Amino acid sequence: MAIDRSAAPESNRERIIAAAVHLLAEGGREAVSTRAVSSAAGVQAPTIYRLFGDKQGLLDAVAAHGFATHLGTKARLEPSDDPVEDLRVGWTLNLEFGLAHPALYTLMYAEPRPGAMPPAAVAALEILGEHIHRIAEAGRLRVDEARAAQLVHAVGGGVTLALIATPEDRRDLSVSRLAREAVIGAITTDAPGPTPPGPAGAALALRALLPATDVLTPGERGLLIELLDRIARAG
Repeated sequence: MAIDRSAAPESNRERIIAAAVHLLAEGGREAVSTRAVSSAAGVQAPTIYRLFGDKQGLLDAVAAHGFATHLGTKARLEPSDDPVEDLRVGWTLNLEFGLAHPALYTLMYAEPRPGAMPPAAVAALEILGEHIHRIAEAGRLRVDEARAAQLVHAVGGGVTLALIATPEDRRDLSVSRLAREAVIGAITTDAPGPTPPGPAGAALALRALLPATDVLTPGERGLLIELLDRIARAG
C-alpha cells in the first residue's frame, strides 16, 4: 500500500520510515524489503541505501522512530504526588504500546544492538530513571537507583514481549500486573520511613539528595555516585 503524499511534502527519509513502519505493522519484519519500501514510499532503491546504508540501518531508524513515539506519550505524563503510582502508570503505558504495536515493539526490544542504542531509547531510559529517582527522594527505595531501573526495564519489557507472543485468546494480562507488583515490592517500601541503619541506607539517602547540591564538579559527582552505588549494593 503506497503512502499518501497528498498532504504537506515530506522528506524522502520521513516517507521511507513511514512506509517501513506501515509494512512492518502489516506483515512483520519479513515484509520490510528494500523493494517493498521503495515502492510504498515512491522512491528508488538507491535512495534507501544512500540514506540508511543498508536494510539494517533502515530497521534501526524504524526502531528509533518507535522509541520516539513511545517517548512522546511518556513525556506528556504529569507527575503525581505518588511516585510509585506513577511507575505503575508508566508500566501500563509500556504494555499498552507493545500490544498496540507488536511488530514495532519486538523490533525495538527483542533485537538489541550492543553499543548502538538509539538516542530515543536513551531518553526513554532516562525517563524511567527519573521515576526511580523520585521514589528514592521520597525515601521509598529499597535498592540503589541503577539496579531498580534495570529490574523494571528488564521485567517490564520481558513480560510485554511474552504477552505479544501469546495468542490473544490465551493472553492473560494479569501476568503483567502480578509481575509489576512483584517488582515494585522488591524495590520499594510501603511508605516513607527512617533511613535504614548502616552504610547502605546512608548511601541510598545521600545518592537521592545529590541533585540538590551544585558544589561538585561533574567528575566528582560521577565518582561519588559510583562509590555510593557500590556501598548500597554491598548492603
